[in-house]
Amino acid sequence: MRSIDWQDGHIVAIDQTRLPGELVLMEIHTVEDLVEAIKRLAIRGAPALGAAGALGAAIAVRDPGRRDKALDALRTARPTAVNLAWGVDQAMARHVDGPDAVLAAAIGVLDDDAVRNRALGERGADWLATRVQGPVVVQTHCNAGALACVEWGTALGVVRSLHERDRLGHVYVDETRPLLQGSRLTSWELTEMGIDHTVIVDSAAATVLARGLADAVVVGADRITANGDVVNKIGTYPLALAAQRAGRPFVVAAPESTIDLGLVSGDQVEIEVRDPDEVLAIGGLPGTATLNYAFDVTPADLVTVIVTENRVLRPELGERPA
Repeated sequence: MRSIDWQDGHIVAIDQTRLPGELVLMEIHTVEDLVEAIKRLAIRGAPALGAAGALGAAIAVRDPGRRDKALDALRTARPTAVNLAWGVDQAMARHVDGPDAVLAAAIGVLDDDAVRNRALGERGADWLATRVQGPVVVQTHCNAGALACVEWGTALGVVRSLHERDRLGHVYVDETRPLLQGSRLTSWELTEMGIDHTVIVDSAAATVLARGLADAVVVGADRITANGDVVNKIGTYPLALAAQRAGRPFVVAAPESTIDLGLVSGDQVEIEVRDPDEVLAIGGLPGTATLNYAFDVTPADLVTVIVTENRVLRPELGERPA
């Protein structure tokens, strides 16, 4: 099953807010409904947002009078991840050829995502398999699996490739507060794949590394800037610091579409601040002030490798995407 797809003239997508309790498919017929689904994280994950942007463009071009307003709302639905606007641009590059051409380009984005991320997973598994003796124990953060993409996954794509080679030992899953994408979504995906894993609270992430329980950290990315800075789910930066201290590789797995050469460094990225209620929902005092950053910036010198479908970069050694 694809996490997001086009069927019978509309978008069909897994509602990720309903997992792990139930697997619910949404039918989305308008850009307005798509934007709402993106904002409430029913559709989330950088590559999946790219697919959503492309399919949303295919809907928008059906109504020329409202097209530009709809596309602007779609592009800005979540400001930090670069893939959303990228997906819109990929589909709209064919708009002069008519709505059918835009739809064909959008479906091409979905098909391409599955191929590219599987190649990325194999490349990441190759890199880890040559540096770790025996089964590889991975620690990951947030959700960068099939749910965050179209079919395969980025960080969990690497995990899947290791698993298929019988080179995966175990996976430690950071719960990823406040919305628990790790304990809800990554744990669900790993369970579906039959992969042994352990969920840990975010505040235990550094201790897992310090005690030598994990061989490597593998995460996804929502944007990678020209200097190699990595923007990813909040909590990634301290995990990178802990990995460096523990002498463990910090691996970022992301497709080339996540690299934004238009921004020099992570300091230029707009970091989304989300609803305080997300923080206070579990044991919080209503009305308490919160600062709910959705993402953080990991400096390039903390990143051992960036793995894409095409290459392996070593930011900590000065290699840059540009």
